[in-house]
Amino acid sequence: MTNASVREFKMPDVGEGLTEAEILKWYVQPGDTVTDGQVVCEVETAKAAVELPIPYDGVVRALHFPEGTTVDVGTSIIAVEVAGGAAPAQEAAAAPAPAAEPEQPVEQPAARQPVLVGYGVATSSTRRRPRKQAQDPAAQQAASAVQSELNGHGAAPAAPAVPAAPAAPAAPAQRPLAKPPVRKLAKDLGVDLATVTPTGPDGVVTREDVHAAVAAAQASQQTAPEAQPAAPAASAPAAQPAAPASYDSGRETRIPVKGVRKATAAAMVGSAFTAPHVTEFVTVDVTRTMKLVEELKQDKEFAGLRVNPLLLIAKALLVAIRRNPDINAAWDEAAQEIVVKHYVNLGIAAATPRGLIVPNIKDAHARTLPELAASLGELVSTAREGKTSPSAMQGGTVTITNVGVFGVDTGTPLLNPGESAILAVGAIKPQPWVHKGKVKPRQVTTLALSFDHRLVDGELGSKVLADVAAVLEQPKRLITWA
Repeated sequence: MTNASVREFKMPDVGEGLTEAEILKWYVQPGDTVTDGQVVCEVETAKAAVELPIPYDGVVRALHFPEGTTVDVGTSIIAVEVAGGAAPAQEAAAAPAPAAEPEQPVEQPAARQPVLVGYGVATSSTRRRPRKQAQDPAAQQAASAVQSELNGHGAAPAAPAVPAAPAAPAAPAQRPLAKPPVRKLAKDLGVDLATVTPTGPDGVVTREDVHAAVAAAQASQQTAPEAQPAAPAASAPAAQPAAPASYDSGRETRIPVKGVRKATAAAMVGSAFTAPHVTEFVTVDVTRTMKLVEELKQDKEFAGLRVNPLLLIAKALLVAIRRNPDINAAWDEAAQEIVVKHYVNLGIAAATPRGLIVPNIKDAHARTLPELAASLGELVSTAREGKTSPSAMQGGTVTITNVGVFGVDTGTPLLNPGESAILAVGAIKPQPWVHKGKVKPRQVTTLALSFDHRLVDGELGSKVLADVAAVLEQPKRLITWA
């Protein structure tokens, strides 16, 4: 594989439970010298774009994947030759152990590789037993007899000696090693993983191995369609993954679904078909709120801060949550419990060049109005620059989506997975409104609140939406209700 002086840097899990990431850009090339902590590449996960630093000094020997490749977490992406020639700890731990007592578990797994970003990769924390090497038939029969005796079955009658036949070593039955996404792929394509030759580290079956097995099955069908009738499990469904139909590239554009878009699609489908959504609407006069926004822009406490209607809408929602705390909850399906959060991590849906993301302001309920303004400004600017970290998008409790910036009146937003409510804010427009008994032009908007009907009843959802509208209609309630 690699000599003792070469260290393999593996794709780390830069979020919680992420399984893959796309290499967006390499900042180094083979032959370049790198130092501990130097950023070597930028990757995009299902949540954000992240720069990866290398955790040791050395010279780049190889880049294992080109830009634009999606790589599984735990797969080596770059080889670095380090000074001194000492074998890295993970490689030493992976060295073949003595053959004696292979069943004895390892007392302490090797430490995770220090990757500086994310959770690192447990370099064989599962520490699978090395696969048994092929033994001679006599040794196998002896081991089988001893095991049968220990199991209480009695020793099996000794079989007559068999001439050496290395073509059929009869390896012990073992469940093929593969990650859950690869197993799903194999199931969808009708491929038996036991028939696939693994090429991944530690004998793990990869996506490429599954596709190679499908291609081999198709080729065999084309050359000898009647040669192997005894393998229906692999050959029959293998015809399904046919090449996509040709299309006119001048009239259509096909965009691979990956990264943030892939994660958003999965989250929205999961939300739509898991949580029973209910959406309520209210149209409200926000003229006084718009006047307050203009006044706050002149206040020295907000000097250098971005003050806009979203700031007061966020504060109004926080006040409504304080008055109706049960709205700030989550449904725990596994435990069959409703988890009421005593903190508010306020999510703000943000449209970015990479797609929709929902970073959140941690402990937004405890922030003053100037602090909330500063947090909103930082959140928006970071999202636009594509620098939002995965941790900033985890742990949200309730979300605001401002569709009004696109000029639409409102919408029926889908819940962010794990949350119970989301508030959509429509465009603020001058409209005829009855004010003090007369029809006058007023600044009006429409709010929409979607909530999870499993844990939020219509009464609770209506109270929250009515409170938000009341604060925006009379901003002085920010003081009286606080």
